[in-house]
Amino acid sequence: QVQLVESGGGSVQAGGSLRLSCTISGYSYSRYCMGWYRQAPGHPREGVAVINYLRLESYADSVKGRFTISKDNAKNTLYLQMNNLTAEDTAMYYCAIDRQFVIRTSGSCDSPGYWGQGTQVTVSS
Repeated sequence: QVQLVESGGGSVQAGGSLRLSCTISGYSYSRYCMGWYRQAPGHPREGVAVINYLRLESYADSVKGRFTISKDNAKNTLYLQMNNLTAEDTAMYYCAIDRQFVIRTSGSCDSPGYWGQGTQVTVSS
């Protein structure tokens, strides 16, 4: 059973930083696309940043230059370093995995089949 557990969310002021973590267990496939999505109230879910097993990365235009995705294979943990946060980054952030390794240019995988429960990020201006 695949389990994704996010942590690291919280409340920060604009300009601050947070690092999200996603601990992954039960995923035994060698290929993947995995990453971070977010959903703000009244808005559709959107891709933020993804990475695949070839270490290719993709970011949403709105976070390029501010967010960095990384993966520690030894710890089976995915990270999202978020710097220079703005109020527009306020959302629930989800970790997700797609067994297909296709990456879209918009910071998304093709069709993730595994999702975490999410961690809330609130940025006050």
